[in-house]
Parts: sequence; C-alpha cells; structure tokens
Amino acid sequence: MSLHTPATAIAIQPSLAGRILHATPILGHVARDIARDISTIYYVLTILLTLIVLAVQTWGFVALVLPAVAFVPVMFTLLIWITLP
Repeated sequence: MSLHTPATAIAIQPSLAGRILHATPILGHVARDIARDISTIYYVLTILLTLIVLAVQTWGFVALVLPAVAFVPVMFTLLIWITLP
C-alpha cells in the first residue's frame, strides 16, 4: 500500500468563520489573496497605514485616537490570553 495514493487524501473543510470571511465581499478577496501569496500582507498594511495618515490629515487627532480606542478590547484579550498557563 502506497502512502501517496490520491484515495487517502482527506478534504479539509473550512470552518464557519473561514467561510463567512471568504463570503464577505472585500475582506474575502483580500483573505484569498493572502492565502495564495503571503507577501500580499505588506500591500494591505501599506494601504491601511496610508488610510490612517490620510484620515489624520483630513480629520486631525480624532482619526488617530478612534482606531486606538477600538483596538483596546483586542489588546486586552491578547494580554489575558498570553498570561494563561
């Protein structure tokens, strides 16, 4: 019995969260691109940084504070997660 037979291949089913992410119009397209080529993440980060800079130029300090405030629950969860045994 050969280990490389196609009959032994198992199809991996995506999770519900993965299916919802890929079904979302803009985020799904970006997620599929990142799954194909990991260097795409650098383009996404550059675009996000540019959007923040343009928002700060347009609306001032408020545009810099609001993403930071929105990120507080994420950081709080991350800090709790890394301290779990």
